[in-house]
Amino acid sequence: MTSLVIVIFVLGYLTITLEHPLKLDKAVPALLMGTLMWAILSIGFNYGWFDIINYKGDVFSLIEGESAQDAYGFKRNLMHHFSEIGEILFFLLGAMTIVEIIDLHRGFGIIKKVIQPKSKRKLLWIMGILAFVLSAIIDNLTATIILMTLLRKIVARKQYRIWYAGLIVIAANAGGAWSPIGDVTTTMLWIGGKVTALGLSEYVIVPSILCFIVPFFIASRMKAFKGKAIRKELIVHEDMERLLSSKTMLYVGLSAIVFVPIFKGITGLPPYLGMMFSLGVVWLVSEYIQPVKNLPKRQKYLYSTHRALSKIEFSSILFFLGILLAVAALQSMVFGDIEGVQVGTLRYAAESISNTIPNMDVVVILLGALSSLIDNVPMVAATMGMYTFEVDSPIWHFIAYSAGTGGSLLIIGSAAGVAAMGIEKIDFIWYLKKISWLALIGFLSGGLVFIFIEKFLYS
Repeated sequence: MTSLVIVIFVLGYLTITLEHPLKLDKAVPALLMGTLMWAILSIGFNYGWFDIINYKGDVFSLIEGESAQDAYGFKRNLMHHFSEIGEILFFLLGAMTIVEIIDLHRGFGIIKKVIQPKSKRKLLWIMGILAFVLSAIIDNLTATIILMTLLRKIVARKQYRIWYAGLIVIAANAGGAWSPIGDVTTTMLWIGGKVTALGLSEYVIVPSILCFIVPFFIASRMKAFKGKAIRKELIVHEDMERLLSSKTMLYVGLSAIVFVPIFKGITGLPPYLGMMFSLGVVWLVSEYIQPVKNLPKRQKYLYSTHRALSKIEFSSILFFLGILLAVAALQSMVFGDIEGVQVGTLRYAAESISNTIPNMDVVVILLGALSSLIDNVPMVAATMGMYTFEVDSPIWHFIAYSAGTGGSLLIIGSAAGVAAMGIEKIDFIWYLKKISWLALIGFLSGGLVFIFIEKFLYS
């Protein structure tokens, strides 16, 4: 039965990575994987086929006869994991809703004002800086989608746009890696109590900047970014596209998201409560602000939060639910013992890896590279169950950096890359030949700087 649980995880994981060839939403295999693993876990536990271990290290077993305490221990363990998963999902739901509200009021259109240069090189740096900064505030996926949309309105020829798109992916992933709200994986580590917002930023921001700047510096000397940009006509009727509420909703929305770590610092409450508070504030403002003069009541729904909620990709939320349930099942199933102490599957795997590759820095770099092939969400979720390092340990910060930026090595390696691939129809092989080497140089540059900072400045 233990093998069956692991086989289901491997098959589910494989199906997720083959999302595009199979033309199957990755939420489907994730949900089936997560629920099936827990179903088998429950059946196996009730028949005494294997034991369960909770987050405290307490082991529950029905092998020696049914015990009400052990049976309740299984349910209590599931409740604990679901509670942690719920915190992440509600946090993401709140952040996604705020972003959609801003978008409904065309707040991101304000960003067009700063994208005016005619030089290809200057345009590259402006887009990169915007991607790096925005991704730290509204997450790397959303920042990429926004900038890709703007890019299509500015650069006329696709043969030039895809170069910008590839570099935007690198900058967005680098910007998301140092912020607790910039990437799903950093959010997971923050909410999971592995890192603090201040500690993550302190350790990871310099390597992330290097990961962004080095590829851009090299690219800016390349032929693709020399000369004048062949631009479309500057956006016609820009003032007509803007709403009276655009600027207000942009500032209120971004400020509300940035306030979440401050809320946690002041109150000590979990981040999802701060995000729910921020969503409430943005929702309140959106209810009373006037997008246009004399807006008819029947058209008010066009700018309402209810419409914003309808635009959220709930399939992504369900994907995270399935993945995190699956990882929790592996974490809960006793696989073996270490020095006479029973441990879960992920902890056992962590010890095996450490024995094979004793240098954790090498292990984390390899995990980062692997995140370009397989989704970084389950990878980070697995490491959270595998390792027991203290809060703000350099290892957690390095995992955040590697998992966040390693996905840039391949176009399919990150949500930002997949979004850019879909919008501009970027070819996998083209990205591999033209952009991957730049991403690798940036990834390794930031990684080496992180190791240097950890060994010599913070030791």
